[in-house]
Amino acid sequence: MNILSIGNSFSQDSQRYLHNIAKSAGENITCVNLFIGGCSLHTHFANINNDAKLYIMEYNGERTGFKVSVKEALLSREWDYITIQQVSRLSYNYDTYQPYANRLVEYVKTYAPKAKILVHQTWGYETNSKNILENGFEKYDDMFEEVKNSYEKLAEEVKADGVIPCGQTMSNMLKNGLEKVHRDGFHADLGYGRFALALTWFEYLTGKDSRDVKYTDFDVEVSDKEIEIAKNSAHEAVEYR
Repeated sequence: MNILSIGNSFSQDSQRYLHNIAKSAGENITCVNLFIGGCSLHTHFANINNDAKLYIMEYNGERTGFKVSVKEALLSREWDYITIQQVSRLSYNYDTYQPYANRLVEYVKTYAPKAKILVHQTWGYETNSKNILENGFEKYDDMFEEVKNSYEKLAEEVKADGVIPCGQTMSNMLKNGLEKVHRDGFHADLGYGRFALALTWFEYLTGKDSRDVKYTDFDVEVSDKEIEIAKNSAHEAVEYR
């Protein structure tokens, strides 16, 4: 299975462990992330119009050192899935999505017509953090509700093949007993946060229960309790999407 994300640091968070989780479960998932930090749909739109070779290509959760254009990436192999998303600071405001998302999807379908389009649902910022307060919210779920609504509208308008519910997974982890799921107020925790996001993609794409995953090779220490909450939260997000 080949997956390409036209994204930013949030798709980087979600893909960090995905390939290795899949491998540990007997699945072959090749994932590529086109990375520009803080990249919005408007910037993606400008980059495809200019055929700009500005994206750092990340392969199976690792930096490659290569820079590519979106077109080069689309033509580099036959993709099964291609994901799109809005930058987090604009993700709750649907007025910032269009017409850029429509144009991006048209472009993808031109150069990768067989690929299915998925919306990568991103997440809210940490409750009472500087980041969330600056965006006019106080609580994670207040922001995430607007984010969720925007992604549902996006999926409908671009006729996407589905929505990967990562923001719901982050919300579930908070409800399931973790006090903190961010590392800096907006990005995912480097251990259980990124693990839970990758599990969400894994279960969504393969149909395999994320609670059965045995992978534990994280970049930082993760406790057994955190692993259990991450697995349950991802499974709940996919099962009840």
